Amino acid sequence: MLYDNMKWKIEPYEKLNGEIPVLEYILELPPKHKAKIESEIDILEKHGINLIYPSVLKLKGKRYKGLWEMRIKFSNNISRIIYFLHKQDTFVLLHAFSKKTYKTQKKELEISRDRMNEYLKREVY
Repeated sequence: MLYDNMKWKIEPYEKLNGEIPVLEYILELPPKHKAKIESEIDILEKHGINLIYPSVLKLKGKRYKGLWEMRIKFSNNISRIIYFLHKQDTFVLLHAFSKKTYKTQKKELEISRDRMNEYLKREVY
């Protein structure tokens, strides 16, 4: 594949107030769960767009175009990190949360979408 030897970049989304939501989520987890998530992020960095389901899932619907969901299962815990590909080689990690239901809640999708739009708007200025 064209992208096999490419090194992908991972950038956490930062709020205007300096908070980094994905990092804050990860730091609150127990050590082994945190290590599992960090390992999955390393896999995204190594394989980028070549990752497929069940590791990642493209979100459906025009409203969430460009958003992907990293799927992380550790023991009985299910975590998700929503991200998007920016500038051909950089993934921006927008939002992380623990999943309690089969379907990702609309609230989580909207937070991710709003952060992506705000991030892209900042790029223009």
